[in-house]
Amino acid sequence: MKVLVADKISAKGVEFLRRQPGLTVVEAYGSSPEKLLTLVGDVQAIAVRSETKITAAVFAAAPLLKVVGRAGVGVDNVDVEAATERGVIVMNTPSGNTIATAELTFTHILCGARPVPQAAASMRNGQWDRKSFSGIELFRKTLGVVGLGRIGGEVAKRAQAFGMRVVAYDPYLAPSRAKAMQVEAVTLEQLLAESDYITVHMPLTEATRHLIDEGALAKCKKGVRLFNCARGGIIKESALIEALKSGQVAAAGLDVFEDEPLAADSALRCLPGVTLTPHLGASTAEAQESVGLEVAEQIADVLRGGVIRNAVNMPSIDAAVLKILGPYLDLGGKLGALVQQIGPKQVATLRVTYWGKLIDLDANPVTRAIQRGFLQRISGDTVNFVNAPVVLQRLGVKMEVIKSTDEVDYTELMAVEAVAADGSVHAAKGTLIGKTARPRIVELNQREVEVEAQGKLLVIENHDQPGMIGYVGTLLGKDGVNIANMSLSRQEPGETALIMINLDSEPSDSVRRELKSHPAIKLAKFVQL
Repeated sequence: MKVLVADKISAKGVEFLRRQPGLTVVEAYGSSPEKLLTLVGDVQAIAVRSETKITAAVFAAAPLLKVVGRAGVGVDNVDVEAATERGVIVMNTPSGNTIATAELTFTHILCGARPVPQAAASMRNGQWDRKSFSGIELFRKTLGVVGLGRIGGEVAKRAQAFGMRVVAYDPYLAPSRAKAMQVEAVTLEQLLAESDYITVHMPLTEATRHLIDEGALAKCKKGVRLFNCARGGIIKESALIEALKSGQVAAAGLDVFEDEPLAADSALRCLPGVTLTPHLGASTAEAQESVGLEVAEQIADVLRGGVIRNAVNMPSIDAAVLKILGPYLDLGGKLGALVQQIGPKQVATLRVTYWGKLIDLDANPVTRAIQRGFLQRISGDTVNFVNAPVVLQRLGVKMEVIKSTDEVDYTELMAVEAVAADGSVHAAKGTLIGKTARPRIVELNQREVEVEAQGKLLVIENHDQPGMIGYVGTLLGKDGVNIANMSLSRQEPGETALIMINLDSEPSDSVRRELKSHPAIKLAKFVQL
């Protein structure tokens, strides 16, 4: 079997692959897209970093390909959807660069406090200017950490060692977890108002894009210092530039940008209080050696038919078990995603209950699929079937799995419940229907429904009164949104009713606002499965 190493990973990783019986390693660094297509025709595995793009055309040209391994966290350079369609496993190495990125972040924080890069540049120019490079101390200052995951947690530890007060905003972090880390959990508004330094450590999602914009910066202390070594786009660059010019932001340190490479004429390059690095988060010898060796080991395991680790598009199980559990994995992932989107941001317990055939099967991969579905919009592309339990634990979410022998109306049934700290519960139940085992949602928040578990869903809870169905249908029709299927449910006449609608397209923001403002509507939520 042939392994193509398309980007330069650590020498130890390449050597590990060469030592494996039956593997032939081809190193082809810096190949053009056209050259790459000629190289992949007989390869079973490809190892990349971030330079080489593994596109749908590459997958089409590689009929024997089984696995693509990314030596790093993000898989932006791999067409995961095309890989999944062709049955190719895509893996990453999510933990190898944690310390490297945390240390780089703190380097930027130190440079934001003491203008060392600027002073060093002046020395190279033959100057001896002690007055222009005065700084401030970290001691007894407040650091705001936006996103307290693996890297954010490591940054918090280092800040505490410098005698800083650390506050953190993470909407999915349980207060008990923050307390254990000796970090104050606060709202985003509190963090912006109280922090002398702010660092962001969240994935780039719809919810986090431009999280720090003009409005957020206006809420900060004048002279705040801002840092981003996570993902470009979390901080709105145009807003940051204006805030730096006005003095609202005194200094900034950026390793990632909205568009990379950063444009040569970007105003960020010219502002005196800014330290810029060209996406060096994982660029340490230790991190590169770690992720290079890790991805090599993962690739070798897959090609030998062993355990699948850190897969972003399938669970870590062998092919025989996957064939049996495949439909359950799909249903579980969608139930997890549904409950996360309709439930509270802070969840104390995620409870899963199985009935029927799943009692006799190893349901652990299905549980992992539910966890991954629940976390996808929280943790982005770093969460997979392997690390989902750890991510939940880090958020302080307790996991409960129940296999029930009670009688139910379906041969196979699973339930996912998100329990908040106040005891409130948001829950969904699903089953598989027909010879093709189509996933169906059959209950939502204790109301019976019958909805296809895929695509775009509109969930509405409203006071049960005449005209609501017509109102919703008319509003969607004016918006050009077609209704594919609709399910209605209520417990008692005149109380709360539930409408679940499969849509062909996404409703506009104005329609969503109008639905939410209707006096009879208690909840109007657009859900993507």
